[in-house]
Amino acid sequence: MSETNNEIVVPELNSRQKKHLKGLAHPLSAGVQIGKEDLSAQVIEAIKLELERHELVKIKIGQNSGLDKKLAAEQIPTLTESSFVQLIGRTVVVYKENKKILKDKRIRLPK
Repeated sequence: MSETNNEIVVPELNSRQKKHLKGLAHPLSAGVQIGKEDLSAQVIEAIKLELERHELVKIKIGQNSGLDKKLAAEQIPTLTESSFVQLIGRTVVVYKENKKILKDKRIRLPK
């Protein structure tokens, strides 16, 4: 990740990396639920916190949310400075590398 003119550039994941992350995300349950509050500051902070803890996070968009799933799949990675992995149904999966996590606990991406 590099910073250019106060704009943070998140590295794009290649197809091999996305496939690897999708496999890791499959057994995970949703770490964050989005309800009536849509993408409020609290929801964004919750997603950022989960990304710091786990690197890979599933976000479930609830039925009572007025948020469009495709729009959310575009906005969430931008607002959380993470990489988009997948949108399946009403669930968005995002990834953000965290170098503060112990090396043996980090997700290792294929090249």
